[in-house]
Amino acid sequence: MDTISVKLPGALRDRLAAEAKRRNVTQSAIVRESLEQVLLGAAAERGDVTCADLAGQLVGSVRGPPDLSTNKRYLEDAILKNHARRRKRPR
Repeated sequence: MDTISVKLPGALRDRLAAEAKRRNVTQSAIVRESLEQVLLGAAAERGDVTCADLAGQLVGSVRGPPDLSTNKRYLEDAILKNHARRRKRPR
């Protein structure tokens, strides 16, 4: 994560500190959250929102092989498992 500096008026800084204390989170977390809301809102108005933007916090939260979407072996394994599962079911 990169670091930036932002100058804030005293009143805004006080409100940020109070909100962080109230929610028991860091001031940086509130600033990041606020920027994401504003930037995604502006992108939505222009129609530039992607699926990755909407699923932002979910991306990368699932364990699995890093090449799941490009390695055909995983697809073949899933097809074979599904086929084997169907055979076991009595009709």
